[in-house]
Amino acid sequence: MPAGLAEDQLGGALMDELECRVRHAAVRRRVMSADEAAELIPQEAVVGVSGFARAGSPKEVPLALARQAREGRRLRLTVWSGGSVGAEVDRELAGTGAIARRLPYQSLPELRQLINRGEVAYADQHLGSFPGMVRAGHLGRPDVALLEACAIREDGAIVPTSSVGNAPLYAAMAQRLIVEVNLWQPAQLEGLHDIWTYPLPPVGHHCLSLTDPLQRVGQAAIAVDPGRIAAVVVTCRPDHPYTFETPDEALRKIGQHLLEFLRGEVQVGRLPAALLPLQTGIGSLGNAVLKALHEWDHAGLTFFSEVLQDGVLDLIDAGMAKGASGTCLALSSAGQERLHRNLDRYLKHLVLRPQEVSNSAEAIRRLGVIAINTAVEVDIYGHVNSSHLFGTRMLNGIGGSGDFSRNAYLSIFVTRSVARDGAISCIVPMVSHVDHTEHEVHVLITEQGVADLRGLSPRERARAIIARCAHPTYRPLLEDYFGRACRQGGYSPHLLQEALLWHHRYLETGTMLP
Repeated sequence: MPAGLAEDQLGGALMDELECRVRHAAVRRRVMSADEAAELIPQEAVVGVSGFARAGSPKEVPLALARQAREGRRLRLTVWSGGSVGAEVDRELAGTGAIARRLPYQSLPELRQLINRGEVAYADQHLGSFPGMVRAGHLGRPDVALLEACAIREDGAIVPTSSVGNAPLYAAMAQRLIVEVNLWQPAQLEGLHDIWTYPLPPVGHHCLSLTDPLQRVGQAAIAVDPGRIAAVVVTCRPDHPYTFETPDEALRKIGQHLLEFLRGEVQVGRLPAALLPLQTGIGSLGNAVLKALHEWDHAGLTFFSEVLQDGVLDLIDAGMAKGASGTCLALSSAGQERLHRNLDRYLKHLVLRPQEVSNSAEAIRRLGVIAINTAVEVDIYGHVNSSHLFGTRMLNGIGGSGDFSRNAYLSIFVTRSVARDGAISCIVPMVSHVDHTEHEVHVLITEQGVADLRGLSPRERARAIIARCAHPTYRPLLEDYFGRACRQGGYSPHLLQEALLWHHRYLETGTMLP
């Protein structure tokens, strides 16, 4: 099916579909090609794009902008998103040099290289607090909102697709809206979303009234003045799917250690049998956690998360999960096909919200979320690095992990004990960058075991982490470092001349081992 076409280029079948999808007659007359829509974006505009974890991000207009940039149009855009977005923005458009500044999160290697070379100014942000900063005007305001939709209703309201992210925020604040109506996304997605946004302080009685993960408190679509929709572009490009690896033995052990820990919490009465709402990060470790939950002792699990991946659908299908709330559906190709084939059933169990709600500190605390996030490295006192490689090179960003770890009823971090076939220890004397301080880390789990850090002093945390989470190859080295540091003294004893020696050794020799 052709994509990015103007109205006079659409065939009869497509026109019929377009009338069903764009039900506001005046807006439907603004259908144009992606190239024509791209010309409406000023060369140094601030562009707020929809999308989160590659789901629901615009596709045709970024590709048109990239073509125009390659043909000589000078573009130096500031691009704001929700979370990470598809390759059309962060690979194709970024690769032309058209993106000067990027906020608040990204995940593709092509853009990451530009960021680490200093060619793109990147401001890493907590995803839950970023919308408030934009709404208050701390960062200026977007000139253009570039949004993907599955429909535009009779009143002009925009129905998102597989994510919500910051789309309502950008739709409310931008001077001009460009909407990509994606015919690949099922029309039946209408009804999946719950759109509620925070007002500026003081909020008074406008506080978020959410008391259950599946409760709906807002509207089914993004209300806008249809007169502000400057262009509609038709596309049928799919979301970029994820590939989730089958958990290996180390990841399976992490999942089993997590279950054993949670069972202990239930036995002593700190958690109910069906647990509290769960949040998991995306990727291989998050996938391993979701697979492990199939062995949980009680059905009725719920999720209050930002990213919902295939494992959540698996738990719903297995009758283990009652439902899930998030801001996006980040699925594999098989997961996308399963969702589309069974939408009527899944709509009873899923709700997608703006990220300022999915990542709301207020909601996370009220619901008592159990947060399970992934660490790049952890030091002996429990500080977590989740965004930087060797202290200087940006990986993806802090994302929403800080929103959850700082406000969770129970904050758990998981990581392998080693990486690169044992050349890197993920438990180190001192992390090379701190995203989550010791105060936000209640429990640490590796394939080696579980360190419950609640209420422990720094020295007690160090002993627990080294003994229960470090790899046996590195455990004696950590014990030696910690012992010598303790003899030197201090509340959190360190040998400053050696604290980052392991990182330096790896960069010099290819291994942290002496």
